[in-house]
Amino acid sequence: MQALDHNAYLALRDGAQVLEADRFGDKVLHLRNGNFLKLFRRKRLLTSAALFPYAQRFADNALALQQREVPCPRVIAVYRIKSIRRDAVYYAPLEGQTLRQLFDKPNIAANLRTDLAEFVAKLHSKGVYFRSLHLGNIVLTPNHALGLIDIADLKCQRSALSMGKRLRNFQHMLRYSQDHQWLLGDNPVEFLQSYLTCSRLNMDVLTLQQKLASTGSARP
Repeated sequence: MQALDHNAYLALRDGAQVLEADRFGDKVLHLRNGNFLKLFRRKRLLTSAALFPYAQRFADNALALQQREVPCPRVIAVYRIKSIRRDAVYYAPLEGQTLRQLFDKPNIAANLRTDLAEFVAKLHSKGVYFRSLHLGNIVLTPNHALGLIDIADLKCQRSALSMGKRLRNFQHMLRYSQDHQWLLGDNPVEFLQSYLTCSRLNMDVLTLQQKLASTGSARP
């Protein structure tokens, strides 16, 4: 993590578009060069973020995903900006459109559910547990690969995810009603069977549906 003095910060953010902000200040800036600066505020004095800052987590997660051949933003630098009491990650975006921008386009969405099911199965097999897994954080890139954005809230382990973690991850992914309807509303078997086939779990669709229902993931 590099120190960034106030003048350098002002120069970096000069002319930037504020994409996200709250009452404490800016959160995400789209810079004039096309890159992004994501700012993290330490909410409490005694917190895990003091020892393991979210900006550094973002950078470490990007590296872990790259090692697993999962497309994601490319981190350029991680900064500590004492003048505004923020940590920041400076990164090049993952080009493409989120699935939430695409699922109402029939010509694209026809194969997208199957692709997504296989993508999630591969994430789980590679030990990727992403709490913020939803259709707004999954991107279809120009070369038709799926990737992840907004990756600070993510953990990678060496082994494949346990069934419990897989179900919890489905719960995260299906918590938005519009996402749930698109994935499971009309034909849940298609999505779930594609997931099971790719993940090679010794389980049928009915059993998976029952497990999802028991966690609340099968209901909008």
